[in-house]
Amino acid sequence: MATPGVFLISAFVFAFAAANIGGALSYTRPPPRQTLSVPLADDLDSNSPQQVHVSLVGEDKMRISWITEDRAPAIVEYGTSPGVYGSSAMGNTSSYKFITYKSGKIHDVVIGPLNPNTVYYYRCSLDSSRAFSFKTPPAQLPIKFAITADLGQSGWTNSTLQHIAASNYDVLLLPGDLSYADLLQPQWDSFGRLLEPLASQRPWMVTQGNHEIEKIPVIHPHAFTSYNARWHMPFEESVSDSNLYYSFDVASVHVVMLGSYTDFDPQSAQYAWLQADLGKVNRSRTPWLVVLIHAPWYNSNTAHQGEAESDNMRKLHGRVDL
Repeated sequence: MATPGVFLISAFVFAFAAANIGGALSYTRPPPRQTLSVPLADDLDSNSPQQVHVSLVGEDKMRISWITEDRAPAIVEYGTSPGVYGSSAMGNTSSYKFITYKSGKIHDVVIGPLNPNTVYYYRCSLDSSRAFSFKTPPAQLPIKFAITADLGQSGWTNSTLQHIAASNYDVLLLPGDLSYADLLQPQWDSFGRLLEPLASQRPWMVTQGNHEIEKIPVIHPHAFTSYNARWHMPFEESVSDSNLYYSFDVASVHVVMLGSYTDFDPQSAQYAWLQADLGKVNRSRTPWLVVLIHAPWYNSNTAHQGEAESDNMRKLHGRVDL
């Protein structure tokens, strides 16, 4: 059995000061890259499934989420051979408004039970023009997580996605700041199209960051409208009352996704839920406990303060046998 371990992961990288051996090290922040905008592909129409992504639901099910611009059935057909869909499941359709913006039809379908470490082929809304596949995670260790945050949609995002694609990961964990739409709702659609080639093939498990709040006093006083509508995580299955915090088991790992931007004081619902959730962890069955949150618990960061020290540390590490 693996040695039990606990990891706390935040969306920020902690930078530690180091002795400056041999003189000062200069640092220049890399310039931003151009913001991407991914339109609907020319060969797709208003009924075509787009922005397809998958996420874990319990230990042997998967949620398939996608959007169509017009009405379409919330149905997923799936099987273990290409083009052969021996099983199907129905789900729910919703939409949301954000000031003058109205989303497309957001479909969520849970399929399963599924076998571990298996490739499944599927299609959405009975659309024969688009076929997808995903691989379920293994039932036991080893398992490979890809972890990223503050993804946004720029040239840097493309580079990050290329690294993720090359890693042959099983599950992606994203602790906050997804699309960087920042109130511009069409950017959520662009983000979904940008991610689809990866997010339709492996489960993406996310939690919120500050860029998901999207709250405007009086005009739109409700926070997380877009995030909650588009990224339905398995909070019900972990007895949470909010999509902003939840947990799940995969392989021999218990993963906890916390919410930095909902109440977390000792009297809060999140605090009580976390106590109860941790109390139910079976360390014989899931010896590894991984906790993710967008904002670190202890931090003196102001904007990008400390970024240069992080870069300097990497240079120093290259000069010593660590």
